[in-house]
Amino acid sequence: MEPMRDCPLFGGAFSAILPTGAIDVSDLRPVPDNQEVFCHPVTDQSLIVELLELQAHVQGEAAARYHFEDVGGVQGARAVHVESVQPLGLENLALRGCCQEAWVVSGKQQIAKENQQVAKDVTLHQALLRLPQYQTDLLLTFNQPPPDNRSSLGPENLSPPPWSLGDFEQLVTSLTLHDPNIFGPQ
Repeated sequence: MEPMRDCPLFGGAFSAILPTGAIDVSDLRPVPDNQEVFCHPVTDQSLIVELLELQAHVQGEAAARYHFEDVGGVQGARAVHVESVQPLGLENLALRGCCQEAWVVSGKQQIAKENQQVAKDVTLHQALLRLPQYQTDLLLTFNQPPPDNRSSLGPENLSPPPWSLGDFEQLVTSLTLHDPNIFGPQ
């Protein structure tokens, strides 16, 4: 089993530490150019890093809520519930030099998987890192669907354990910008 690794993102313009066993979803299916998506090898957990246009019409906590609700709309969520919004200390971020403000949002969204009728409550944790000098909102999302009742996580199974909030925090705090040209001419 491979340990956490510093992984290049967006063609090396960024890097971040990914949790053990993270699978690059672009190896499995098409992923939009503004996203990097990783899935857990056993659970339905996923991690998404998105480069989005700066939403200058919303500020502070309202910006974090805006993106959480926007993701719910894009995913066709039947219900969206924000449980908490907290400021994220810039001093903990590798991006502290270019991040103006940062927020963490936790909540639930009621989402049905493709080709399924039954919607499940998926726990989402999001970190919003605002980079106004690049006209960019950087959104990192940790999707935690409820565990299904597979008993594949027994002691004889060598698959990695489910990801934790600590793994998501490691991704957020380790995210590093190497090439600002990814944002186009400034």
